[in-house]
Amino acid sequence: MKGIVAYDSVHGSTKSVAEAMFEQITAEGHQAQLISVKEHANGPLEGDFIFIGSPTRAGRMTKDAKDFIESLDPSYWKGRKVVTFDTVGPMSKDVEKRKSMMESFGDKSKTAASKMKEACQDRGIPVAGTMHFAVVGMWGPIAPEAPEMAKEKTHQFLAGLK
Repeated sequence: MKGIVAYDSVHGSTKSVAEAMFEQITAEGHQAQLISVKEHANGPLEGDFIFIGSPTRAGRMTKDAKDFIESLDPSYWKGRKVVTFDTVGPMSKDVEKRKSMMESFGDKSKTAASKMKEACQDRGIPVAGTMHFAVVGMWGPIAPEAPEMAKEKTHQFLAGLK
């Protein structure tokens, strides 16, 4: 299978999560493409699944992430697995408090992943799930456990495809 990990990152946290996802996909023997949505020239993307990520900025996705979603071909992606993910902060420096805060996010929360899911669905692209990853400070760094959590969630997603 071939997966795409497309992301926007302002301070590097979302890029770190995207890189961890990419590493997990390739570690499990799949082809993968890592794309910065800022650098992606509009054109067809082909894969069996795609992860689309953005930092949460004032409860929304970035403009570049929104533009990327609008460039996707709904007729192609509606038959494939799409997952949205985001980085959210600032979160507590205490691991247990941060974990509790992250568990409270749902699909209706004001996060980039939720807004990207809505944007995809508005275009007729079903979304298989959303993922959230903590940022400790206002502009980073990414929470220490986030890259491993991204790998684990990616592993679970891939296991579900079999």
